[in-house]
Amino acid sequence: MDALSPLVLKRSYRCVSSLQQFYDGGSFAVSFDGSFLVCSCGDEIKLVNSSDASVLGSLGGFSESSTSFTLSPDDRFLFTAADSRQIRVWELSSRKCIRSWKGHDGPVKIMACHSSGGLLATGGADRMVCVWDVHGGFCTHFFKGHRGIVTCIKFHPNQLLLFSGGDDATVRVWNLQSKKCVAVLEKHFSPVTSLAISDDGSILLSAGRDKVVNRWDLQDYSFKMTIPTYEMVETVCIIQSGDVFSPFLEVNNGKNTSSSDPVHFLTVGERGIVRIWSCEGAICIYEQPLSSGEGDSGRGFLSAVFLPSDLGLLCATADQQFLFFSPTKSAQGTFQLHLYRRLVGYNEEILDMRFLGDDEQYLAVATNLEQVRVYEVASMSCAYVLAGHTEIVVCIDTCISSTGKTMVVTGSKDNSVRLWDVERKQCVGIGKGHMGAVGAVAFSKKLKNFFISGSSDRTIKVWTFDGISENSDLEIALKSKSVIAAHDKDINSLAVSPNDTLVCSGSEDHTACIWRLPGLTFVAVLKGHKRGIWSVEFSPVDQCVLTSSGDRTIKIWAVSDGSCLKTFEGHTSSVLRASFLSRGTQIVSCGGDGLVKLWTIKSNECVATYDQHEGKIWALAVGKKTEKLATGGTDAVINFWHDYTAVDKQEAFLKEEETILRGQELENALSDSDYARAIQLAFELRRPQKLFDLFSHLCRRKDSEDSIRRALSGFGKEEICVLLEFVREWNTKPKLCHVAQVVLNQIFRIFPPTEIMEVKGVSELLEGLIPYSQRHFSRIDRLVRSTFLLDYILTRMSVLDPEATIMASNDDQQNLPLENEKLDQHDDQLGSELCESDARVDSLIHTQEEIAVSKKRKSSKSKKGSVKKGKFSLSKCKEAAQVS
Repeated sequence: MDALSPLVLKRSYRCVSSLQQFYDGGSFAVSFDGSFLVCSCGDEIKLVNSSDASVLGSLGGFSESSTSFTLSPDDRFLFTAADSRQIRVWELSSRKCIRSWKGHDGPVKIMACHSSGGLLATGGADRMVCVWDVHGGFCTHFFKGHRGIVTCIKFHPNQLLLFSGGDDATVRVWNLQSKKCVAVLEKHFSPVTSLAISDDGSILLSAGRDKVVNRWDLQDYSFKMTIPTYEMVETVCIIQSGDVFSPFLEVNNGKNTSSSDPVHFLTVGERGIVRIWSCEGAICIYEQPLSSGEGDSGRGFLSAVFLPSDLGLLCATADQQFLFFSPTKSAQGTFQLHLYRRLVGYNEEILDMRFLGDDEQYLAVATNLEQVRVYEVASMSCAYVLAGHTEIVVCIDTCISSTGKTMVVTGSKDNSVRLWDVERKQCVGIGKGHMGAVGAVAFSKKLKNFFISGSSDRTIKVWTFDGISENSDLEIALKSKSVIAAHDKDINSLAVSPNDTLVCSGSEDHTACIWRLPGLTFVAVLKGHKRGIWSVEFSPVDQCVLTSSGDRTIKIWAVSDGSCLKTFEGHTSSVLRASFLSRGTQIVSCGGDGLVKLWTIKSNECVATYDQHEGKIWALAVGKKTEKLATGGTDAVINFWHDYTAVDKQEAFLKEEETILRGQELENALSDSDYARAIQLAFELRRPQKLFDLFSHLCRRKDSEDSIRRALSGFGKEEICVLLEFVREWNTKPKLCHVAQVVLNQIFRIFPPTEIMEVKGVSELLEGLIPYSQRHFSRIDRLVRSTFLLDYILTRMSVLDPEATIMASNDDQQNLPLENEKLDQHDDQLGSELCESDARVDSLIHTQEEIAVSKKRKSSKSKKGSVKKGKFSLSKCKEAAQVS
């Protein structure tokens, strides 16, 4: 970062990419175009982009691991088999299981799809070979004959033949037309692991763990020759005429072959070596060690697949890696394989990380291995491996030396430290002398000609590497300039001050100590943490030290007197890593709770918290130039974080600007009386109060139903859900319930019940609407029924409209004789109702008299007045009833 650029505090980080586990060493398949891989990972099947190892998606839904799977020739379908013996057909476009059926009586071990895509062949642990109709899901062929588990299976490219190999050391040929075994090929002495057929269908190669490859003539199923490979072969592949390898093999060993069309094939196996053979003479014409010099030899290959186009060869290793090779010609014109990509399917537990390169385009990662893997951040490909330690590498640090070279120092449980030259990708120095595992290393910041190490033997050592030759390929023994017994327990972290004068060490004894270089003289002890200290770091601008501890706190200490200046609390578990950001004005931390936190020192405020890990975060790498972050932990996931403060600020500004414009558009729609448009805008702006005012205004209009219907007719399922949430809130208040019920009525009229039931969370919304709606209905029903008595009394008193009643009676005098009988009956009923009414009024008066007598503190005058008023009201009521 430019020192003269204005300081901008970071407010937001985003996880832009991740490197996660996608392969556990089981089955895998490659797409027809080589663009993606299908890998088994626990109880899931993951689709992985072959260019950057990003997970495109996963197929799950079953709590069992897959035993085998294969792709259809057009990559539309994936066929899987699991421990439950179910064979499933997945449509990759929708990632849904479209068909399943029960397969063998035992686990399916191998699968193969016919080139037409209509037939699927399976071999299982029940010693059976079955052929299935893909579209119908039924078995078309059921073959018995193997005396052991079926280990490999393959269709003939041109004929209706099926080849199967088993651990009974035989290869059987099945005719799909006659449904019989037409040949049994017996020349192996151990399980058959792989089969390969030439394009013209005339040659069959079979490989096994007996360290040989046998050649067969498919014209008469005769045995031709045995090629000894001197290793257990896992995969054999015939190099066809159109493969990318064929142009490089036209000349074999500098002389023409005796055959006009020689047969070349490729083998991989337990030695981790790619070898190319010629059947003419049974000789190996090329041998390529797996990543020679990087310590990978001996890991072994599980499988190899030719990739389409110019992508070359893909090999899967026993340590969950995918290696991509391309054929090239060297300067001398000889054939060789170039490793151009390495995807690591499983990194195990991440212990430490550091960025490398001028543009921080590489990341060095220490895992639960004796190697350090260096990844290219853009492609997530493992560029190279630093191998040399004999035990797990625990800690890493990097620097650019005084000579301009990028150096890496590593500490391991083998009690040694190693110095690496990144350009040459080799170890240039080794330091021995610690009596315990080396748990912390740190380079000098200014001179960059020494580094320090801390160990579980409680000592700190200072190592110099001034005498290392730049061109020597030999490992030299590093010498320690000084050593001191620093703590009472293991040392977990070390840091060197920016001017190379001080060293700070953090230990399990709950303290951090400051030492003066080069003699490691004691300066100060930092006491205050209640648990062990996991990380320490000097501020880049101030005379202070940052420490993080297992007591869930982060502290800043003054170097001068060792006093605690600030304490940051917020993590719910041990704070395992903490580092300065923004020129020492901010802190980023991560801990055992799987959280990454961003702090501002001045305000002691936790600006942001991010949760992207499922376990402890042991490793934190901060880019020195861009201040991008990388985190990794026990979940074997590496997350990359970029600063999005400026981007979020710009997005917030644009969003606010758009909100203002939409608000003005809403006001314009109201002034134009375009209520449908106004409702839509208010809904998009999420303004429930404005939306309620619009609905309330429409309810007072005669055409309210049509206006509301036009406004709601274009709503989708998500919009209906949000509107129902608003209606639910309005319905809880009696003053707003009338508008809520009108809107709810229109929703149920416009949208069919089937569409409403598809709305996400509609059941919870209806559960909140029904009780209040029932309460409002009961209240209104009581109110309506209570008005009947008033209407009746007022009607009988001719108070409502007496003149209209008299005119109606004069007009109906001619019908009086016809209605006398009905009127008499009505008068009888009315008399009985009046008697009941008088009884109720008398009861009410009697009750009022009792209440008046009970109030002893009131005057007798007021009591009599109240009784007189009651009698007066009663008399008036009776007179009015008699007159009527």
